Amino acid sequence: MVSVRTARYDSGYKLWLEFDSGESGMADLLDVIHKFKAAAPLVDLGEFKKFYLDEWPTLAWPCGFDMSPESLYERVTGKRQVWMDEQGVS
Repeated sequence: MVSVRTARYDSGYKLWLEFDSGESGMADLLDVIHKFKAAAPLVDLGEFKKFYLDEWPTLAWPCGFDMSPESLYERVTGKRQVWMDEQGVS
């Protein structure tokens, strides 16, 4: 399992993320914002910038939308968590 250690706003719908593995990089979440109905409030950049790390910790927003640390890790590093493959998680 991986968790998000640090998240900082960069620009647009981009966040710089650091994981507990020490790996870090930029995550462009524009496609996510438009893909999920629950993320619709985040089209407003003011709302998007209100992200925080929840108790897991992963990214969450006051509107109730959140993203799993595993999906963020894969998005940033291009690496899929081994346990996800073993359990058939898509």
